[in-house]
Amino acid sequence: MTITPFDITVSGAQITDLRERLAMTRWPSEVAATWERGTPVAFVRSLAEEWATAYDWKATVARLRRLPHFVTEIDGQPIHFVHVKSAAADAEPLLLIHGWPGSFMEFEGVVETLSQAFDLVIPSIPGFGFSGPVRDEGWSTIRAGKAFAELMTRLGYDRFGVHGGDTGSLVARAMALDVPERIMGAHVLQFFSFPSGDPAEFERLGPDDHRRVAALETFGQRDSYNVVMGKRPQSIAFALADSPVGQLTWMLELYAAFGDFPHQLTRQQILDHATLYWTTGTMGSSANIYFETGRSGAWEETRPTTIPMGVAVFPNDFLSIRVFAERDHHNIVHWSEMARGGHFAALEVPELLAADIAKFFGGL
Repeated sequence: MTITPFDITVSGAQITDLRERLAMTRWPSEVAATWERGTPVAFVRSLAEEWATAYDWKATVARLRRLPHFVTEIDGQPIHFVHVKSAAADAEPLLLIHGWPGSFMEFEGVVETLSQAFDLVIPSIPGFGFSGPVRDEGWSTIRAGKAFAELMTRLGYDRFGVHGGDTGSLVARAMALDVPERIMGAHVLQFFSFPSGDPAEFERLGPDDHRRVAALETFGQRDSYNVVMGKRPQSIAFALADSPVGQLTWMLELYAAFGDFPHQLTRQQILDHATLYWTTGTMGSSANIYFETGRSGAWEETRPTTIPMGVAVFPNDFLSIRVFAERDHHNIVHWSEMARGGHFAALEVPELLAADIAKFFGGL
C-alpha cells in the first residue's frame, strides 16, 4: 500500500552508450524512399543525427521534474504515476491513460488547464517507461485497468473520471466494464468498434460512415506493429533493446500510420519518448500488452458499456463509426468531431483535447 515519491535520474553512462550506438548504426538499403514501404532512410538518419548530437535528455528530465511523481507496487508490478492536485475545493479526480508508443508525457500539455477543475492521476502503464518492464505474464489492458482502479483506491478516490487514447482507450473500456459503479464517465479518443458481419449494420451506414470504413481499411494496411507485437513480442524485443535506431523506427510505425505525419508531432516530442523508452529499456516490454490483450479475450468481449461515454474524433486518426460504437457502448452522451489533430491529440492539439474533456465531464 506504500506510495513513495519518485525522482527521475539521468545516467551519463546510458547517454554515452546511446550516442555510441547511434554513431555505429548499420543503415539498411532502400528500394524507394516512400512512406508506403515504411519510414524512409533519410528521415530516420536526420532524426538519429539530431538525437546523437543536439537532443538534451537532461533538459527534458528537468522539465518533467516540475511534475509530482510517485511510485507504488500493485499486483507485483511497480506503477509510476504523476499526481497533480487541484486548488479547486470541488475538484473531481480524473485518470488520464496514455497509449503506445506514448507515455505519461503525452499529457504534459493538458495538465495546467485540466488541473483547474480536476485532481489528475497520470500513470505509466505496466511495462511502459518508469513503471519498468513487466515482471510476469498477463498484463493485458484488462489487468492494467484493475491495477489503475486499485491505484485510485489507494489515493482515496472512490469515484472518478477516465480519459484514454490508443491503448488507453482500451483500458478505459475495460474499467467501464469491470468497475462501472466507480466511474462517473469515460472520455476516449477512439471507439475501437468494428463490423460484426451483420448485414443490418451496413444497411444503417451513411456516406460518411462508408468513408470511415475506407479509412479503417487503409489503416489496416499500415498496422504491421500491431500484427507483430500481437503475435511475437519477444522476437521483436531483441532488436528494440539493442538498436536505438531500430527502436526509433518501430515507434515511427504508429506515428506515421495516419497520414498527417510528420507535420503535427514535433521532433522534440518524438525524441523525448524515444529516450524515455530507451533509458528504461521498455520498448520491448511494452509490446507485450498487444500479445496479452489478444490472449485475454478483450477483443471478443460483447458486453456493452453502460456508463456515460464520450469520444473526441480527430480527423487524422482512427475514425470511430457511430453505428458500430453504439452497439458496444449503450450510453454515449458526447460525440465531438474535431477540426484538426490526429492520433496523438494530447501532444498535437492539447488545448482542443483539454477543452473537449472538460466539456464532456461538465455535462455529466
